[in-house]
Amino acid sequence: MANNELDAAGVVAMLTAAAEAIIAAEPELTDADRNLGDGDHGIGMSRGMTAAREKLAAGGIDSVEKAFTSVGMAMMSSMGGASGAVFGTFFRAGGKALAGRGALDGAGLADFVKAGTEGVMTRGGAKPGDKTMVDALAPAAEAAVAAKGKPLGEALADVAAAAAAGRDASEGMVATMGRAKTLGEKSVGHPDAGACSVAIIFRAMADHAAG
Repeated sequence: MANNELDAAGVVAMLTAAAEAIIAAEPELTDADRNLGDGDHGIGMSRGMTAAREKLAAGGIDSVEKAFTSVGMAMMSSMGGASGAVFGTFFRAGGKALAGRGALDGAGLADFVKAGTEGVMTRGGAKPGDKTMVDALAPAAEAAVAAKGKPLGEALADVAAAAAAGRDASEGMVATMGRAKTLGEKSVGHPDAGACSVAIIFRAMADHAAG
């Protein structure tokens, strides 16, 4: 049965599951990035989420906000580069939107995903259709807002499905940003690696909440 909400310890466990899912998906993410970029996205994400997992395991995380922002800070400090900046921004900006909340529920999830997505778009300058992680984040944010009255587990399932659909839609897009931009029309037919990571993160979060 899906959880209605998660306290700080529950959010730590959920984010740990998401980190482990990214670490396990390193080969998949490396392949996805090799089709469009220099192939280092999987290694970078694995390194960032390994640091995040260690931070979450260290203890002292006494709020929902701190759980998310700790992941963001760990990714920023360990990854470097564009991916570290935008994924770190997503978790930090989203986490700050949860300040003062004692638990994460459907409404809090909506605030988190919406604020995190806006932070990424502001930081990186990407918009939907540019073939970036935003193509998974934007529909995920819309789904989160639409599901904010649902139990957390159900809302996360909607968000994960929307993120996966956004990842799949990125296959048909022409890259307009980053290293993939140089490929032009040749970028069509491959999903954006960042969008793949977003989909994996939300699927792991949804699976954990459903458990």
